[in-house]
Amino acid sequence: MKSTGVVPLFTHDDAEEAKQVLKAAYDGGVRVFEFTNRRKNSFEVFVQLLHYAKQFPDLMLGIGTVMDATTAKRFIEAGAHFIIAPILKVDMGEVCRAYDRPWLPGCATLTEIVTARDHGAQIIKVFPGSVLGPGFVSAIMPVVPDIQLMITGGVEPNEKSLASWFNAGAACVGLGSLLFTKEIMQNKDWPALTAKVKEVLALAQKVRGK
Repeated sequence: MKSTGVVPLFTHDDAEEAKQVLKAAYDGGVRVFEFTNRRKNSFEVFVQLLHYAKQFPDLMLGIGTVMDATTAKRFIEAGAHFIIAPILKVDMGEVCRAYDRPWLPGCATLTEIVTARDHGAQIIKVFPGSVLGPGFVSAIMPVVPDIQLMITGGVEPNEKSLASWFNAGAACVGLGSLLFTKEIMQNKDWPALTAKVKEVLALAQKVRGK
């Protein structure tokens, strides 16, 4: 996550289309991909994605929008490489620790962030970024300089937005609908998606001076 700086967030109820999106993102340079648990059949689609992703041995494929420990356990046992949540529930961390899987809980206060760290979260999701803003990150980093933060919500795939978050101290950012645009998805223009992913990853490297 820290290497590429960008984690795509994507969900779909059609497994075949999700596979095409995953491949396009991988071809663009993505090596960590979050499939979000927001559809009635998300589990079934995710299992198919896991099988499909075996052809990409250097790809980490995790599940997001996990709301409880039982769901976390189910996805981990199916093969999820990591668990991301929009909320902080320490029992999810306990499940992830038992299975040796990274746990990225969603936090919106410094108290939640420190609590998440104390319960084993190595990277913590700041959510919603659109409400908290880069100023929140830059304000807390001097207090907890060892914290690794992933920003989700409020990140745009342009140099100005990426620079504001990385300069504030973010370790990585999550991008969803602004990366998987309605136009690309409607046209199923996978080469365009690959090109867009390459562009965003390059911007992330540029603003981080890499």
